[in-house]
Amino acid sequence: MRALITGITGQDGSYLAEFLLERDYEVFGLVRSTSLGLGTFERIAHLGDRVTLIEGDMLDEGSLVRALKVAQPDEVYNLAAHSFVARSFGQPVFTADVNALGVARILEAIRETSPSVRFYQASSSEMFGNTTESFQSEETLLVPASPYAVAKVFGHLLTQNYRRAYGLFACSGILFNHESPRRGLHFVTRKVTDGAARISLGMAEKLKLGNLDARRDWGFAGDYVRAMWLMLQQDEAGDYVIATGANHSVRDLCELAFGMVGLDYRDHVEVDEVNLRPSDVQDLRGDASRAREKLGWEPTVSFEELIRMMVESDVARLKASAPAAVQPG
Repeated sequence: MRALITGITGQDGSYLAEFLLERDYEVFGLVRSTSLGLGTFERIAHLGDRVTLIEGDMLDEGSLVRALKVAQPDEVYNLAAHSFVARSFGQPVFTADVNALGVARILEAIRETSPSVRFYQASSSEMFGNTTESFQSEETLLVPASPYAVAKVFGHLLTQNYRRAYGLFACSGILFNHESPRRGLHFVTRKVTDGAARISLGMAEKLKLGNLDARRDWGFAGDYVRAMWLMLQQDEAGDYVIATGANHSVRDLCELAFGMVGLDYRDHVEVDEVNLRPSDVQDLRGDASRAREKLGWEPTVSFEELIRMMVESDVARLKASAPAAVQPG
C-alpha cells in the first residue's frame, strides 16, 4: 500500500507516518519548497529515508496533481492546515486559502487524476462552536466561532459533496483536541506543560494564558491517527467524531501539570487579555459512539497519562538543552 500525507511534518503527520510504516506502507509526504532547510522536519527526522518527501503546496493545484502522479497513492491523508485557531483571527484570508480552498484543490486533483484513491480529510471539533448540545456527534449543528472553524466547515462539507456527487471514497474525521509531546509550543497544552517544566527548573517564574474556564475534550494524537487509518479501511466512506467523551478546563490542565512537578498553578499562572480570542468556544465534548461501533476504535491514553507524558518530556528536553540553567533537584 502507498499513502500520501499532506502536513507530514506536523504532530499528526509524524504519528501517522510511523503508524503506516509499521504496517509496511510506502509513505510519501507533501512539503512546501519554502520549508526545505528551515528545521521544520524535526518530528520526522527519526524516520530518515523511510519516507519520501515531495515538494508541493496546498495553494497550488498543479503541484498537488504532480504529487499524486509521483506517489500514485492508494490513500491520501489531508492533514495540512493553518492550525492555530487564535492566529486565524489575524490571518482569515490565508486561513481560508489553505484550510478551505486547499481541500478543494486536492479533492479536484484526486477527481481528475486518481478517482480510486481513498481520501481522509482532517475536520475539527472547532466546527461545532458554541453548540447547545452537551455531547457533539456527527449530527450536531455546526456553529463555527473562528475563521479557522469556518474554513474547516467548508472543507468538511466539500468532502461530503465530492463523496456524493462524484462517488469518491472520501471521509472526514471530526477530531477533538489531541495532544502529545510533539504538539507545537503555541498550543495551550504545550504552553502549560512547557511552562510548568520551565518554572519547576527555575527557568521562568510566570506563565501567561487566556481563558482558563474553556473546556476541551483532550486525547492522545497517537490514538487519533489510528482512527484516521481505520476510516479508510471500511467498505463505505463516512464521517466520524473521534473523542474521549470527557472534557476538562484549562484550569484543570494547569492544576494537573503543575501538580506533577510539585507546584501550585495559582502561584504562577496569570490571565493576560492579549491571549483572549475575539470569540471563544467555551465547552466541547465529543460523542464517538459511531467510531466505537463501526471502526472498533477506543482511546488508550487517559487525560492524566497524556499530561504526565507531556510534562516529563518537556522536563527532559529542557534539562538536556540547558543543563546550566537547571536548579538542583
